[in-house]
Amino acid sequence: MSPPDGPSGFRHFHEQLDTLKDRLMTMSERAEGLVDLAVDALLKHDADRADAVIAGDREVDTLELEVEQLAVGLLALQQPMARDLRFIISAIKISSDLERVGDHAVNIAQCALRLVAMRSVIMPAPEIEDMARRARQMLSDALDAFIRADSALGREVVKADDHVDALQNSVFRILLTHMMSDARTITPSLELLLVGRNLERIADLATNIGEDAVFLAEGKQIKHRYEEYEKERAASEVASR
Repeated sequence: MSPPDGPSGFRHFHEQLDTLKDRLMTMSERAEGLVDLAVDALLKHDADRADAVIAGDREVDTLELEVEQLAVGLLALQQPMARDLRFIISAIKISSDLERVGDHAVNIAQCALRLVAMRSVIMPAPEIEDMARRARQMLSDALDAFIRADSALGREVVKADDHVDALQNSVFRILLTHMMSDARTITPSLELLLVGRNLERIADLATNIGEDAVFLAEGKQIKHRYEEYEKERAASEVASR
């Protein structure tokens, strides 16, 4: 980065950077908590928990604005370079991804409320609970990878998305079987399909953050070309032996 104006300027810059990291971690914790609460509301048919998710999303929205303001301030006043610059730019992207995670949690909570209202007797397939667990872990690992600039963990998050996609396909087949065998299950099954879709999107957003972790650590973009990049990296490792 461009040298700050003296030792005090250097300290001030890193204090602001630490504050940015702290806000980003807080935002991730809140978003992850909303996902947990939304899935809990779904599994337990709990309208109160679902309402709490909808109310809690406002805090995530507020944190997104705080992160963006901090990041823009650092860009405008400190003129960072190299990894610091990559961190700040990625933080803005990640805050947007986490805000969308909150929105998907709200969508799941709204599905839970509709299922409660219709007194659905269909229980979510175990695959939905597994999807939720995996997506939640991906979010946690992705932000950890980003904060620690751990490209290996970032790649593991990207790989984990395939498991969530496979589970989503299983959920679709299971619910389709229910709908074909009993027309009364069509409406609740469609709600559960929507839940699965939102969990899949949460995993996709975690994948974005994992890709940002690789970008931060290595300065390389693997978005949209992960498999190609992995082949290039493996070939390079073999050639260097």
